[in-house]
Amino acid sequence: MAGGKIKKEKGKPQQHTPYQGGISFHKSKGQHILKNPLLVDSIVQKSGIKSTDVVLEIGPGTGNLTKKLLEAGKKVIAVEIDPRMVLELQRRFQGTPYSNRLTVIQGDVLKTELPYFDICVANIPYQISSPLTFKLLGHQPAFRCAIIMFQREFAMRLVAQPGDKLYCRLTVNTQLHARIFHLLKVGKNNFRPPPKVDSSVVRIEPRKPRIEVNQKEWDGFLRICFNRKNKTLGAIFRQKNVISLLEKNYKTVQALKLSQEGPLKETETKMDLSNLGDFMDDEGMEMEGRTDDDDDEMEVEDGEAEEVRSEFKDKVLGVLKEADFEEKRSSKLSLQEFLYLLSLFNKAGIHFC
Repeated sequence: MAGGKIKKEKGKPQQHTPYQGGISFHKSKGQHILKNPLLVDSIVQKSGIKSTDVVLEIGPGTGNLTKKLLEAGKKVIAVEIDPRMVLELQRRFQGTPYSNRLTVIQGDVLKTELPYFDICVANIPYQISSPLTFKLLGHQPAFRCAIIMFQREFAMRLVAQPGDKLYCRLTVNTQLHARIFHLLKVGKNNFRPPPKVDSSVVRIEPRKPRIEVNQKEWDGFLRICFNRKNKTLGAIFRQKNVISLLEKNYKTVQALKLSQEGPLKETETKMDLSNLGDFMDDEGMEMEGRTDDDDDEMEVEDGEAEEVRSEFKDKVLGVLKEADFEEKRSSKLSLQEFLYLLSLFNKAGIHFC
């Protein structure tokens, strides 16, 4: 259960699963409550919570995990969108030693300004996986780690390595900002009501210090590289529409240099990740009919294999040849190689935003 967006399914009756306390869970809203106490204990243990930690819990539901977090940390801030669950939390901990250490915020976590916290623990509606991940990664000051339950396929995309089938633009974008580790697989029967898919718990550790990069430039670069991740970079950057786009950017940059009568000022490198999740995979809890490369498509048309002969095209391909990237494929490039290649393009005056 989580404090995220509630998505309604049109034309379908809402599915309800009764809770012994009288609360019904709505599968259509991503309300799947952890019912296995051993799994709850394992998540808390792997979180490494200190007695001095402020813990942010997203989607506390009826408070099964909340109780364990209160026992381990100094304070718990719980963000919950469902007013019924908020009342249940307040009722459950009222008059207990934990009541003064629990703060409940009712609202959509994606629209809520998050307070300071050391650790985040979340069992979320899987349709908000991507925007929530990037909201957390953009949070300042940076937290120590986040322990989050994701749909298994989404989780495996986050931890994928170059050459893995699920390695994609989402992978590289998240690993730019954080180190991500797979902790454990969670079967669907550990939830009430059970979802249609298995889940995984991952640990996200924001990079300190951050890798400085112009986020718009980086995103535009990755969109082109992952246009067809199994094609060679040489084939991708020979496409007519790609050359046309980059040449337009190149001419704009050159014109700006001339108008400023000096070197072009560096674009602001402060990272704003608030909207980055909109570009990534919003993989639903019970999605069906996906293919492995659905998220690896550029938003521009793929273009034909039509060759365009120009001095600028030679310049672009020259960058690839210079560092031996022409025959390499995005599906097998590491984060460091992507950063290096982008720096070579920028050094040649070629930009992606």
